[in-house]
Amino acid sequence: MLSEADPRTSVRSETSPMTQKILVVEDEQALAFGVRDALQHASYEVEVVHDGDDALNLLRRTEFDLVVLDLMLPGKNGLDVLRTLRDERRDSRVIILSALADEKDVLKGFELGADDYVPKPFSPRELVARVEAQFRRHAMDTSPPARLDLPGGIQVDLARLEVHRDGEVVPLTPREGDILDYLVRNRQRVVTREDLLLDVWHYRSANVETRTVDIHIVGLRRKIEPDPSKPQLVQTVRGKGYRWYA
Repeated sequence: MLSEADPRTSVRSETSPMTQKILVVEDEQALAFGVRDALQHASYEVEVVHDGDDALNLLRRTEFDLVVLDLMLPGKNGLDVLRTLRDERRDSRVIILSALADEKDVLKGFELGADDYVPKPFSPRELVARVEAQFRRHAMDTSPPARLDLPGGIQVDLARLEVHRDGEVVPLTPREGDILDYLVRNRQRVVTREDLLLDVWHYRSANVETRTVDIHIVGLRRKIEPDPSKPQLVQTVRGKGYRWYA
């Protein structure tokens, strides 16, 4: 029987009919078990591991709906775990945790296919809200529009989450695809950060301190803009938000 001292602990609510399975990958045991307890209280099935190698071994044996993934881990770090996860075509949603001040690591995580980012320190209630938002968004997914033909000979296939440019195929993350789909569908107006948090991330409230929208917009521009340093398509409307100009 596993105990608090074991490297991996599995907990399942006996009263909940929910089947969503979550893997928490965090080397700080107190934090890992705190996250586990909060998610279990919200009626999720949770397993915990404390290093990257154990995480990959478990992910290859068991399907998880969502992974809460710290970036700073012993063995394989969080970015290596995420890269391998996506290379192996595993489609678990991923929320990355990081105390790193350098947003380049966070942006790299999004480029590798992370769905959200929670900076340390954080409250368990905030993390649970982020997890719930991921599952709501997944349940509300709709069919994307047809291929987009953009300036500079760039084509975007939202159904395949691919950008075709300069003879290469650049993958979009699911979140980048959602943002682009939302901007195109709302091209007639300015889309605020609050709109994106509520309608794309499906947060219950937009009253949260997060830079995840801005970081995702940067990543999206790098893939679809002819010149990302001078955005033409996803333009910033100062003090209000973003607008699609294609």
